Amino acid sequence: MRITGGKAARRILKVPKGLEVRPTPDLVKQAVFNSLGARVVGARVLELFAGSGALSLDCLSRGATSAVCVEKSHRHAEFIRRNAETAGYGEMLEVRTQDVFTVVHHLAENGRTFDLIFADPPYGEKNIGHRSTSFAQQLLDDAGLP
Repeated sequence: MRITGGKAARRILKVPKGLEVRPTPDLVKQAVFNSLGARVVGARVLELFAGSGALSLDCLSRGATSAVCVEKSHRHAEFIRRNAETAGYGEMLEVRTQDVFTVVHHLAENGRTFDLIFADPPYGEKNIGHRSTSFAQQLLDDAGLP
């Protein structure tokens, strides 16, 4: 996995081994950033379920001013910190090792605002014939989120 554009383009990012992190494929990241265009420049970014922090690091490489990565796993959060330092964005990226649902409300209560929010939660169980209980569905159902 790598940063796909901007000043740190082609920089390789480390990802935890195993199936707990599903890095966003480079082609998907390129498509996302092609559609966002110049909106990334100067943006404050929030990445929920950050995993490796790749989306935030790509934003910073493309001109975002700051990023907050929220990742519940301490192990994965260390990978994000190391990737940020290696890419030269350690001071611009804040890592919060907390539950997403707790931190989102805390950030809102403290008046923190963001221009871009990425959420790529872990897959939930198959929801055939019943309503999903996945993290993605929980985010969509949370009345406290604008």
